[in-house]
Amino acid sequence: MKIVHAVYSLEMGGAEVLVGQLCRIQRANGHDVSVCAYASLGAVGEGLIADGFEVLVLGEAPVTATMRRYYKIFRHIRPDVVHCHNPAPTLQAAVSAKLAGVKNVGSTRHSLVSPPYETAAEIKFSLAAMACHWVAGICETTCKNLRGAPLAPKKKIVRVYNGTAGVERVAIEALGKRGFTLVFIGRVAAIKNLGTLIRAVALVGERVPALEFWVVGDGPVRAELEALATELGVIDRVRFWGMRTDTAQFFSAADAFVMSSVSEGLPMSLLQAMSLGVPAVVTDVGGMAEVVRLAKGGLLAPVGDAAAMAEAIVTLAGDAVLRSEFSRNARAAYEAQFTLERMDGAYMALYRRD
Repeated sequence: MKIVHAVYSLEMGGAEVLVGQLCRIQRANGHDVSVCAYASLGAVGEGLIADGFEVLVLGEAPVTATMRRYYKIFRHIRPDVVHCHNPAPTLQAAVSAKLAGVKNVGSTRHSLVSPPYETAAEIKFSLAAMACHWVAGICETTCKNLRGAPLAPKKKIVRVYNGTAGVERVAIEALGKRGFTLVFIGRVAAIKNLGTLIRAVALVGERVPALEFWVVGDGPVRAELEALATELGVIDRVRFWGMRTDTAQFFSAADAFVMSSVSEGLPMSLLQAMSLGVPAVVTDVGGMAEVVRLAKGGLLAPVGDAAAMAEAIVTLAGDAVLRSEFSRNARAAYEAQFTLERMDGAYMALYRRD
């Protein structure tokens, strides 16, 4: 089967990493896989090229020009499947794929799409989805939100939980772990609301001796967060590691995976933590909370509630039996529902739809 994935960019991010993993497993299973990116190549794209994948970067242009270029590409490549990821690539590539005679066209919404909706944007997506055979949401919450959007293609919407390759446990001595360690891995952006976690660390105080909070990733609000940690007197407990590709050692060092987003789909980093049996403390939002509840693999706190987050951290740190239970549950849920193989199998079933 010849498969083309259409993405906005291949910069480092959860959806982009997922696409990279899909490409690799699909090729390993004997399929011919390539990727088209609209805006930029990025680290994920460079990795795919290094692994021998064909990656085309179209470059930014008006939507009609991009649609024409996609049409020419699809007429030349003659793929069996075009899999669009998120709204912009669906607008740019789905109709072009249909017109070019592609037999199976689909779209995955990796974002939460929670109300209030951007009406014009969702109507455009719904119109583009008319060219799709299926529209996948990455959790039940995303599917529910999609069905409520203006002109939603309700009969085409299906749930395909995100999956990921499991993380191998590795040595952690080089990291200098000192005590109970909270680990966040992801974009250091405003929507992640990491200030809540820093305030929670300050509120924990000495109730958890040698508590550390590790932020692995980079982004536009890092300097602001460093200033907040300094202001609250916890800069010695909050370590900013920057962008790292060697994340296995950070997952291996984690006593708890933490995320305090105000809005969230189903982050790859949560699933990677679950693959190692790392308990979670996250905000009660989106697919993230849905999966932690489903797995019975951690504790939830309201969005923006630093005190509740602090109490969850104290509870988890002080109860080894609870941590062990959450660890077993998280690992079992990952194996049952969130492996890369399971996700790929679900997409292959959609690819084979007439």
